[in-house]
Amino acid sequence: MAKRPADEPDGNHDPLKAGQRPVQKDNGDEAGPFEDEFEDDFESEDEVLVAGVDGRPDEEREVIEKRDAMQVDQKTFIPGRDQLAAGESLSPDTSTYEMLHNLTTTWPCLSFDIIRDQLGDNRKAYPATVYAVAGTQADSRKADQNELMVIKLSGLSRMDKGKNEEDSDNDDEDEDENADPILETKSIPLPSTTNRIRARQHPPQNSSNPPTTVTATMLESSNVLIHDVTPHVTSFDTPGTMITPRQSNPLATLKMHRSEGYALDWSPLIPQGKLLTGDNDGKIFLTAGEEGGKWTPDNRPFTGHQSSVEDIQWSPNERTVFASASSDGTVKVWDIRSKSHKPAISVKISDTDVNVISWSHQTTHLLASGAEDGQWAVWDLRHWKPSTDNNNNGSISTPKAVASFNFHKEQITSIEWHPTDDSIMAVAAGDNTLTLWDLAVELDDEESKDTAGVQGVPPQLLFLHYMETVKECHWHPQIPGCVMATGDGGFG
Repeated sequence: MAKRPADEPDGNHDPLKAGQRPVQKDNGDEAGPFEDEFEDDFESEDEVLVAGVDGRPDEEREVIEKRDAMQVDQKTFIPGRDQLAAGESLSPDTSTYEMLHNLTTTWPCLSFDIIRDQLGDNRKAYPATVYAVAGTQADSRKADQNELMVIKLSGLSRMDKGKNEEDSDNDDEDEDENADPILETKSIPLPSTTNRIRARQHPPQNSSNPPTTVTATMLESSNVLIHDVTPHVTSFDTPGTMITPRQSNPLATLKMHRSEGYALDWSPLIPQGKLLTGDNDGKIFLTAGEEGGKWTPDNRPFTGHQSSVEDIQWSPNERTVFASASSDGTVKVWDIRSKSHKPAISVKISDTDVNVISWSHQTTHLLASGAEDGQWAVWDLRHWKPSTDNNNNGSISTPKAVASFNFHKEQITSIEWHPTDDSIMAVAAGDNTLTLWDLAVELDDEESKDTAGVQGVPPQLLFLHYMETVKECHWHPQIPGCVMATGDGGFG
């Protein structure tokens, strides 16, 4: 331990012991030395021991603290951009989540869809309940294990952020909110890996019956299967219900595609059901539902893309209009009434594949896109001009985006507008991140394009969640702020 000599006496002071205070000499009446009842005893009266706050000498502690401080990385770690060192892992800051649950399945489900339920809209009570459908991607050697999973997740509690005294009266309510999650599934066998799955519902003719829930599953084999999963969904809440093998048979198997595909969407405006599917040959087929449960595809495809069709979105307010995205870097807008089956509008928006698109249901002239180079953007369809040469698949224009972001450094795998707020967006990317954005945040000329001084982080970025190989994300339409996603590691 470091030591120092006692102060040299001067003319006015006598030598001091540790703990003594200096006393001015008085030439008059002499008094005895000041006695400190808290005086420390040292072996030497000529030396004072300097003790550190933690028992170590100050100099030794300062050297160690300085060394440790040099080993702390002061840089903000950004998942998807910064790399973890060997042996390092990431864990979420649970204080930033209202609810967070993870689910691992036997085989990855790289596509899923959320099913609307009868539990009410805009619900904020816990525990939460979610119904969904998903398709598996089993190992190629075990393709017979692929399945369509109908899922019910219940008992989804909010995060436990600690209690205070005021919460003690709500223990019974807290016990309900902190219930253990429950996973229930119904399985429908599938002959191949699922590339994409989407669900649709239409109200029953009799109000006492549940809505009819139908799924379309695009398989790696290029076939499209349509199932009625209404019995499977209702069985979760009807104890003792048995699902017969016949109820798991597809309503239709569509075989018009000659190559596999990933583009799939149900019309939100046609009760009988209209389905669009796009494949790797650049062809888009329309299938219509008819009375009696029959599904009839139009064998004459919509053509115009020079490469694979990656995504399709029906217009949320026009029954005959849809948009498609392609690996040829274009987005095209079509009208199914066109006898030529050619696009009405064709725009070049990327030099790479356009992987995904999302049409805003709140502001219907806004379309969002996500590309292979990690850039995502928002487009105003009012600025897209109709094609003038349909004989040449439509003349291609290059409009300017309303907003664009290159925060993600890997391909965008999923993008979706918030169901009720046209300024909020969810984006999933191949850099293992799912991000939430607020497009209402605008910058003044004097404001930084970075957030809190962190370079390359736009102020519009609300939230970043780390999820390995995230492939698809969807907002829950009835639970505000609830996002569900899937990837190689399962659901979150």
